[in-house]
Amino acid sequence: MAEATNPVRIDKWLWAVRLFKTRALATEACAAGHVKVDGKPVKAARTLRVGEIVTCRCGGINRTAKVKGLIQRRIGAKFISDHVEDLTPPEEYERAREISSNSRPAMLNYPKGLGRPTKKQRRLMGEVDWLKG
Repeated sequence: MAEATNPVRIDKWLWAVRLFKTRALATEACAAGHVKVDGKPVKAARTLRVGEIVTCRCGGINRTAKVKGLIQRRIGAKFISDHVEDLTPPEEYERAREISSNSRPAMLNYPKGLGRPTKKQRRLMGEVDWLKG
C-alpha cells in the first residue's frame, strides 16, 4: 500500500484506519472534543505526523493509537497494522465487554415462537438501542 506524502487530516486518518465507521462520525467526535493528540483536543482539520499519540472515545472505549504511517484512503483491515499501533490497555476492552453484557435486558433475547412483542416490550427494546447510540 502506498503511503501518503502529503499531510493528512485527523478525521480522514481516523476513518482510514477504521477507528470510526464514517468520516462524518470522526469529524463529529473531533468537534465534541473526544479526539486528542498528545493529550490536547483537536479539530478535524488538524494534520497528523508520524509518531504522534491519538486518543479517541469511540464506541464506549477510550482508544489510544500511535501513528505509524499516514494514509488518505481507507484500506483493508489486514493492512491497518502498518499504519497504526494500538496502545489501548486491555482493561479498557474488558470494561466495555462487561458494560455491554450487563446492560442487556432479558427482552433482547426474546424467545422465538412467542409471537409479536407487546408495546411495552418493544419500548424496552427501543430504550436499549437508544442507550447504545
